[in-house]
Amino acid sequence: MSRIALPRTVRRLTVATAVAATAVLLTAVPAAAHVEVESDNAQALAENVELDFSAESESGTAGITELRVVLPEGIAPTDVEYGEGPKGWEFTTTKDGYTVKGPAVKVGADAEYSVVVRQLPDAKELAFKTLQTYSDGKIDRWIELGEADAEGHGSEAPVLELKAAAPGAKPVSPSPTESASPSPTATPTPTAEETADSPTPQAADSEKEDEGGLSAGAWIGIVAAVLVAIAAVIFAVRRRGGTQE
Repeated sequence: MSRIALPRTVRRLTVATAVAATAVLLTAVPAAAHVEVESDNAQALAENVELDFSAESESGTAGITELRVVLPEGIAPTDVEYGEGPKGWEFTTTKDGYTVKGPAVKVGADAEYSVVVRQLPDAKELAFKTLQTYSDGKIDRWIELGEADAEGHGSEAPVLELKAAAPGAKPVSPSPTESASPSPTATPTPTAEETADSPTPQAADSEKEDEGGLSAGAWIGIVAAVLVAIAAVIFAVRRRGGTQE
């Protein structure tokens, strides 16, 4: 049976298509590595929600050492608590998010960790922009919003899609902040009750006089009465003596 010879143009087109397909696959592989976020309770206004993050490694020579996350609007750094993560890793809050870092994980291994959010905001989706650092100093920036570009070079931020809020769900009050310590030299302001109970200087003097004896006015009155009595006695004696003469 004779073989059917393909036209040269068809053969060239077939080879070109195969090469192009291979190139697309090769360029798309790096873009497949990214950071993902998941939750069993991804619902708007849900409280005490655990978020699980998985950062895939893109390096064949260095391990992941740090993940720096910028929180979406509606979640404050103080509303986030660390759950668990790679051995030896620590959690610290920043001005606009948080950082989890520690000893490098095994080369090629993913870095997985979890946090607990006090309450999710009333939104449809939440983007957690992430900077992924390796032990050799390389940084993957998963910060773009929207899908990866057609060439497969996008660095899309991890996004958590939320269900609508449950009926009756309401935002909780903001996290309490540390109140300023009272000044050690501050003079407390007396309350109305304390003011009413506190004696005035005049009243205090009166109380002291009552406790210590008669007042000066009382003594003057007594002396005057005694003098009047003596004068009356003298007058009576003189009058009686004049009558007898």
